[in-house]
Amino acid sequence: MTLRVRGLSFAYGDRPVLDGIDLDLRAGELCALFGPNGSGKSTLYRCLLGHLRHTGTVTLDGVDLGRLRPAEVARRVSYVPQQHTNPFPFTVLDMVLMGRTPHLGGVFGPRRRDVEVCERVLAQVGLAADRDRHYHTLSGGQRQLVLIARALAQDCDVLLLDEPTASLDFGNQMWVWRTVRDLARAGRAVLVCTHEPNHVLWFCDRVVALGRQGRLLADGTPRETVTTDLVTRLYPSVGALTTIADVTIAPAGVGSPVTGRARPDHQPSAS
Repeated sequence: MTLRVRGLSFAYGDRPVLDGIDLDLRAGELCALFGPNGSGKSTLYRCLLGHLRHTGTVTLDGVDLGRLRPAEVARRVSYVPQQHTNPFPFTVLDMVLMGRTPHLGGVFGPRRRDVEVCERVLAQVGLAADRDRHYHTLSGGQRQLVLIARALAQDCDVLLLDEPTASLDFGNQMWVWRTVRDLARAGRAVLVCTHEPNHVLWFCDRVVALGRQGRLLADGTPRETVTTDLVTRLYPSVGALTTIADVTIAPAGVGSPVTGRARPDHQPSAS
């Protein structure tokens, strides 16, 4: 399964936002979409989902998503927005059941099978015991995992996440990233928008860097691609940077180098 983007360009009026994007996203791969604010990352997601008219093509296993109805796209590609607070007293299960909408027919509500799917994905993200809690009473990390579970309930091969750990503390960031990594290892194609170079280095299989002109600047493995040169090019105001043990980017002169060499599958503790 491959999501293939070729020559995708988009402009708001006469202001170009995306310029000739080429991208392949493969099953079993956790790929980061890395870049600063204003580079067009969220706009690219809206184009992939068919919410914006663009030039170029987006295909999934040869099927042109631009020719499909929204409900058909929603059965193939799911989306997790940045964390939000829902003012309505929905339970966790209610929130996740919303992900089954593309599979429901007519005016009929969710079937027993839909509830079973939602119970399964809640267990997958570690929230089975919280199914009857009100969504707005959960912690930030738990709410984000509910949104991921809702996307999983759509039963899609492709998962797009827009800054899933924004505003979360370090422990919840690690919790969400480990969950997302496990979803990719289970066979989904996952694209995650992020500003944090260390999350890319610690968790991702691949990274594509999007510059402020809406052009791809780099595409490769995190170790090869996320260099201090690339980060300072994307974020000129950060100043001098250094790399510690090849897996952490830090301001130059801050702290002392760590000893040893961390493996890609050895993640820092949330404590």
